[in-house]
Amino acid sequence: MRVMLRNEAETLALAGRVHSALSSGALVFLHGNLGAGKTTFVRGWLRAAGFSGAVKSPTFTLVEEYRFEDRMVYHFDLYRLNHPEELEWMGFRDYLRPDAVCFVEWPERGAGFLPRADLDIRLEMAGSGRIAEISAGTDRGAAALARLQAE
Repeated sequence: MRVMLRNEAETLALAGRVHSALSSGALVFLHGNLGAGKTTFVRGWLRAAGFSGAVKSPTFTLVEEYRFEDRMVYHFDLYRLNHPEELEWMGFRDYLRPDAVCFVEWPERGAGFLPRADLDIRLEMAGSGRIAEISAGTDRGAAALARLQAE
């Protein structure tokens, strides 16, 4: 699925649509250069889930946690990861729970240690806007993508 996003509002709206289509237990990879809108996308997803607090990039903390009544959301930024093995040391697999949604920015830095993502979202700059490309890597992701495309 390929979507042209003319501004931040459209990025937030797409994230809201992904929220509606995606079930708990999902793993989402976010690809894109610095400033491509990865954290903005996560903020839009969280807003659609009802979160109204600050959403910051986990560049320095590696992970930000958001607690909801029925699930947890973990937002990872692997940009500063020195070695993929660090994911094992931090217990990354413990975050992959049926009652959680995990977003991972810069997943290529965890290659070999990250499982396949349900959804891969690539954000590329295109003039003053962005192009989002969403693909599925699992059956759960394929079902979510089908719901998105049906809208």
